[in-house]
Amino acid sequence: MAAGRVYLVPNLLGVAAPESALPARTILVARELRHVVAENAKVARAFLKSIGTTAAIQAIAIEELNERTPPPQVDALLDPTRAGSDLGLMSDAGCPGVADPGARLVAAAHRAGIQVIPLVGPSSILLALMASGMNGQGFTFHGYLPAKTEARTAALRRVEELASKSGATQLFIETPYRNVAMLQSLIALCANETLLGVAADLTLASEEIVVLPVTQWRRRDLAAYQNRPAIFLLGKAGAN
Repeated sequence: MAAGRVYLVPNLLGVAAPESALPARTILVARELRHVVAENAKVARAFLKSIGTTAAIQAIAIEELNERTPPPQVDALLDPTRAGSDLGLMSDAGCPGVADPGARLVAAAHRAGIQVIPLVGPSSILLALMASGMNGQGFTFHGYLPAKTEARTAALRRVEELASKSGATQLFIETPYRNVAMLQSLIALCANETLLGVAADLTLASEEIVVLPVTQWRRRDLAAYQNRPAIFLLGKAGAN
């Protein structure tokens, strides 16, 4: 019996029509899946319902994978592929395996010799970088920076130094309810000429991408970014 494949299925970045952010092939493949691994089963079910699966949602086996999943269980999640069925790996938002615990399953699939097929879909990191006008040849994604003030201050100073000395764009994220605190820290700590970009609500009707020197951010309404999924960027203009 031929082994099944692991499809990496990008999820939407928010509430939107699937066809507005996902190509037809991604939707078609996802509709046919009967086995899914996801960070959050509830989120996966909502996504599958939105694309209109060919089987009832109740007939699709959904297993969860997160940072607490023990290593032996990660390998066991691949069992459907060993039985000849395809398996879909989904993130809560965006591309699985990128700033996402699904990378553990992908690594296990490679070790087991199981074919991995990435499908096309939205990546907030790449969309923000594309739209920033900053260096797209060299960049670093830092994930979440520390939440505590002292540690966050040290991290932001280090990230700005990297942007200044290397010219590489520095990207990071924050829990949406802490966006304003992050922006306040950025404009208090960063040099006036440092470029700060904020890409909020990407792919949604409320999408907003603003890239300005820090000195100009001091005149903006920071509260407008509270509770909105966002990518933050630090860098230089025309650094490609």
